Amino acid sequence: MSTDTERYVVRAATSGPVVTDVSPESAGWDFSGLRVVTLAPGASLTWHLERDEAALIPLRGGAELLVDLPDGATRLTLTGRPDVFSGPTDFAYLPLGSTVTVTAPKGAASGSRIALATARATRTLPLRVVAAQDVRVDLRGAGAASRQVNNYTLGTDVAIDHLLVCEVVTPGGNWSSYPPHKHDVHSGDERVLEEIYYFEVADGPDGPGVGYHRTYGTPERPIDVLAEVRTGDVALVPHGFHGPCTAPPGYDLYYLNVMAGPAPDGTWLSTDDPHLHWVRATWEHQELDPRLPLATRPDNDGTPSKEKEQP
Repeated sequence: MSTDTERYVVRAATSGPVVTDVSPESAGWDFSGLRVVTLAPGASLTWHLERDEAALIPLRGGAELLVDLPDGATRLTLTGRPDVFSGPTDFAYLPLGSTVTVTAPKGAASGSRIALATARATRTLPLRVVAAQDVRVDLRGAGAASRQVNNYTLGTDVAIDHLLVCEVVTPGGNWSSYPPHKHDVHSGDERVLEEIYYFEVADGPDGPGVGYHRTYGTPERPIDVLAEVRTGDVALVPHGFHGPCTAPPGYDLYYLNVMAGPAPDGTWLSTDDPHLHWVRATWEHQELDPRLPLATRPDNDGTPSKEKEQP
């Protein structure tokens, strides 16, 4: 009999261009999906969004896009970034019913790594491209709970049906997704959201790094996941408290969060584990980790926004 860790942690593929491919069917839920592929220079891949809306996010390198819509085709160029620790990237929101062909630029020596975050959708919304300098960056927590959040469709003006996407960068030695929180009931304080964590870990001088992820449930809905994660691994969170995600000293940790659920308001609401909510009050007496922001663009006042009251 498999453990929850074996069931809910999807390890990175060890060969081929597909790093991970999570659909609602493979995850055993209704809305959230994620595909990550690595494309050699000049290589192409086509996705048909018959049931989904999507956010196409370059993780490494850039991408040339051909987006076929009912009213015609559009060509787009995403500059991308050297890696996920180099700040936010430009990205494209792709509407339900579109077909996108992604091509890695021929001049890129190492090719491109592309994420397609998806959610089941019923509304067809406008195609949108957001430049890297327009991505909202938040700095959350303080002290060893300091982390950086790059918001793509979470709390931004990008029109979405159900798809909420952000990425979190945690400096080595820090904890994020902390205090642990959940969003598995619909209430004034929560929304039901299926969540995917896609991880990348910075290399150290002697090779790849590791991080750690925790999910745990309630007596009524138990789940018990404690996993060492490496680049390309995915953790599925169908319910329960999730966090912390920990970055061992010396190894910065990145994760892409993809969330979607049945509520029509496109809102992320969560509640902390009540036994650990007190930790937030300690942030008022601690400084933000001076290593943040990690390679990111400044806001208009010269610093990214600082938000301490979100997971």
